[in-house]
Amino acid sequence: MDMERLQNLLARRGVASRRGAADIIRAGRVRVDGVTVTEPGARIAETAHIEVDGRLLKAKEEPHRTFLYHKPVGEVCSTDGQGARSVLEAFRGINLRLVPVGRLDKESEGLLLVSNDGALIQRLTHPRFGHTKIYEVEVNAVPTEAQLAILRGPMTLEGYKIRPVRVETLGGRRLRFTLTEGRHRQIRQMCEQAHLRVTRLRRVALGTLRLGSLPPGRWRELSAAELNALRGMPDKNV
Repeated sequence: MDMERLQNLLARRGVASRRGAADIIRAGRVRVDGVTVTEPGARIAETAHIEVDGRLLKAKEEPHRTFLYHKPVGEVCSTDGQGARSVLEAFRGINLRLVPVGRLDKESEGLLLVSNDGALIQRLTHPRFGHTKIYEVEVNAVPTEAQLAILRGPMTLEGYKIRPVRVETLGGRRLRFTLTEGRHRQIRQMCEQAHLRVTRLRRVALGTLRLGSLPPGRWRELSAAELNALRGMPDKNV
């Protein structure tokens, strides 16, 4: 009988990334054949009955699908909504166990991926892959040269020395930030250190993907070429 680590099995079935699946298991949210399992590395049979938050996972792996969503301000990137509208509400008509890939906080908007492809989620969320993210940001005042120097220089956030960030001016109070990592509320914290306050934050690109003209609250499915580019694979159709 084939056995697999529980966290890997959950990731492969699109519940979360492997790291996220491990957190879910440790929190006691997973039952295997009626028994709560809290060890992410526990070896589980492929045929076992697995429940996450009381919901039985399908025995057969779901077809992998990944969507690009234009997250509006006010929605949250959590599966339960936590008292606010979840980004997953837009996908209610799709009978798959989808999860947001990464995070945009409630006050932020723009490009967000939603998927059930565990391997892709892991690739996009693990720091070692360093996918570039581009944000267009408005602040409460026209930045001075001194403030721009702070944003572009060495910076430590919550005890962590962040990688250098490319910050470009777009005119007036608008800036473009290019990141290769995503610390919690990183841009907002960076602006605070430069004595600026973010009034609008919109992610416009992730890796090779662009938000384009997709309206807020709408989504589209990624093409095979787009998925191959995210995985670092050549497009066989080119």
